[in-house]
Amino acid sequence: MSERIDLKVGFRCNNYCHFCVQGDKRERLPTKPEEELIKSLEEGRAGGAVGVVITGGEPTLHKEIVRIAKAARDLGYTLIQVQSNGRTFCYEDFCKRLIDAGVNEFGPSLHGSTAKIHDYLTGAPGAFMQTISGMRNLKKLKQRVIVNSVITKANYRDLPDLARLLVALGADQFQFAFMHMSGRAGENKNWLTARKSLIEPYVKRALDVGIKAGRTVMTEAIPYCLMGGYEKYVAEQIIPRTRIYDADCVIPDYTRTRIDEGKSRGPLCAQCDWHAQCEGPWREYPELFGWDEFVPVRKAS
Repeated sequence: MSERIDLKVGFRCNNYCHFCVQGDKRERLPTKPEEELIKSLEEGRAGGAVGVVITGGEPTLHKEIVRIAKAARDLGYTLIQVQSNGRTFCYEDFCKRLIDAGVNEFGPSLHGSTAKIHDYLTGAPGAFMQTISGMRNLKKLKQRVIVNSVITKANYRDLPDLARLLVALGADQFQFAFMHMSGRAGENKNWLTARKSLIEPYVKRALDVGIKAGRTVMTEAIPYCLMGGYEKYVAEQIIPRTRIYDADCVIPDYTRTRIDEGKSRGPLCAQCDWHAQCEGPWREYPELFGWDEFVPVRKAS
């Protein structure tokens, strides 16, 4: 039984992120019609899901996004999140319409503490100012804001400053997710992927900022062996079981798909005391860099 569904409403987007995992879907695939999306919402509820993440692409570009959110509320979903690049949240009236329709959690993305870094990574001049303006609107409207930031070679040194900005903006929760090398991110992996051993101290310093401020913080796709002292902030241990309504297929249990197909284990991983809990890195990472950075942890020592 899924706790949550991930509803991809289409793949249009007003950013052009270097690290986008969706590849050319925006060019190939049409926006899903409202009727199909509502049918997926109904199926998800029938399967026991109580939460829905409305995503894409950029879901706020779907002309019926408000009606879709209202349909989710009417069907009895208790968590309705819009996962977005956050740019359209700069329009306060639009935020109010989503809230009135039932959206009760907002997931903007911010990838740098400055316009120079964020706008470069998103390929969208002006995106930084729109996104932080949107976050301010949402907090003024007393909404729960959870932020995702993708870790790349272009921004890993900036993560502590980014964390300080997120705290100042009032983010309730933020997550640092290691880049998944598929889609456009896969095309750019040779120059955009940071070594995990290099990012480790910056990630931990960024987590410290959030921990000190009393925020919920976590990482994704960074194995336990590189999270020494911060193991309880590994997101994979709390990610809810999710059914994904993707472009042209349904993934019944993304947890299983992520572990069985997305992640990989190295030759020494079985020797690690975290082996039972750890999913390993995205499989593309050791294909690029090998397994030398992943050293088994012996808790007793």
